[in-house]
Amino acid sequence: MTNSTATATPVDHGHILVVDDDPQIRLLVSRFLQRHGYRVSSAPDGRVMQEMMARSPVDLVILDVMLPGKSGLDLCREARVSTQVPIIMLTARGDEGDRIAGLEVGADDYVTKPFSSRELLARVRAVLRRMRGRSASSEPTGSDVVSFDGWSLDLRRRELSSPQAVLVDLSTGEFDMLVAFIEHANRVLSREMLMEFAKTRASDPFDRTIDVQVSRLRRKLSDGEEDNRLIKTIRGAGYMFTPKITNGASSKSDTD
Repeated sequence: MTNSTATATPVDHGHILVVDDDPQIRLLVSRFLQRHGYRVSSAPDGRVMQEMMARSPVDLVILDVMLPGKSGLDLCREARVSTQVPIIMLTARGDEGDRIAGLEVGADDYVTKPFSSRELLARVRAVLRRMRGRSASSEPTGSDVVSFDGWSLDLRRRELSSPQAVLVDLSTGEFDMLVAFIEHANRVLSREMLMEFAKTRASDPFDRTIDVQVSRLRRKLSDGEEDNRLIKTIRGAGYMFTPKITNGASSKSDTD
């Protein structure tokens, strides 16, 4: 087995799993992240990745798209069935199609090869900060659970429940976007505003990744079918979250 596990550093910022079939990239990324206080494990393919995740908790996965056997996209899709661990995709191509494909299967962010170590570190910190910031929030707006149209979102546990009391998995990006919609309900949000409020990465306001995230969230809020009832498209302006919010999370539209 060609994986390696780093010795814990004095400052432990979390456990990161790097999955790439290029041993040089695994080594360089692992050493760089270790110098910045992370515990790092590495895997050359999906089989080893899954074995390692089954053995020990992982705080974040850096996952290459092009892998022998199952692709990174397939592995991300499979991981989302059982875990919401943040995933940053590495892609060799910078076109919009690759970014959209990653978001479609539940990735939280993406970095294009070749990339700078500092950019990757910034992405790792940002994704972990978003995840931990939401989880550590003690009383976001007077209640840990907000409700809308029969749905409920537990902000502390990061759990979305359908009107039928079925848990619906959300990626970190989808959770952040839903919270942004809830906090600004009944207010038109442009793509620029969604990028800011949900901390969604996009190269520019016209990048389709915002629309992809909204589309994924829409499907999950409508039991797998496209539905504009809760998230309404405002042509030429953006999106609006239309239901009434109850249980402590009031809409900011009353004061904005």
